[in-house]
Amino acid sequence: MNVKQFATEPLEVNCYVCSSDGEAIVIDPGGSGHDILQYVVDEQLVVRAVINTHGHGDHIMGNEFLVKATEAPLWIHQDDAEFLTDPQRNLSLLMGAEVAGPQADGYLADGDVISFGRSELTVWHTPGHTAGSICLVGGGLVFSGDTLFTGSQGRTDLPGGDQSQMQSSLERLVQLPEDTMVYPGHGASTTIGKERRSNPYVLEVLR
Repeated sequence: MNVKQFATEPLEVNCYVCSSDGEAIVIDPGGSGHDILQYVVDEQLVVRAVINTHGHGDHIMGNEFLVKATEAPLWIHQDDAEFLTDPQRNLSLLMGAEVAGPQADGYLADGDVISFGRSELTVWHTPGHTAGSICLVGGGLVFSGDTLFTGSQGRTDLPGGDQSQMQSSLERLVQLPEDTMVYPGHGASTTIGKERRSNPYVLEVLR
């Protein structure tokens, strides 16, 4: 599996294009989506899905552009689906923007398997940052959205956040092998082992 990362404006959201044998998925297209599409075109990739790890405005800004350009379906967990079309619920109004994109074409649930090329990623429902937050796990890596960051966790003080659920989600994630690469929704990549040793939020749930 090849992973290409884009740090997209305005809030430095990490968008990932994961590809295998000419097929790809796009995870959390923040920003305009134009640079993401250019990469897809240059690499001659067929996009099988656009996936949101949750529904906050900074992670879904490029949905409409990329869905139209690639004709790929848009997938999100059902608990965050209403965020996609509601600038108040997705908090984009707080960012000085108004993000209202297309509705989801389908809903992702815990245990669903996403296939592209010869690669697979499994959906883990990891509520806490939002009720419908998910992570994508497989191939020795995890796309953790705004659940697990390097040295930190996602915010739980926003509408729909829940610290108790976040702790349960973190506890589940850090049971992955220590060499599992973590690609978060913001900031630098890390490993499960590093977070088990130094992340104060992870250390709290491991006590």
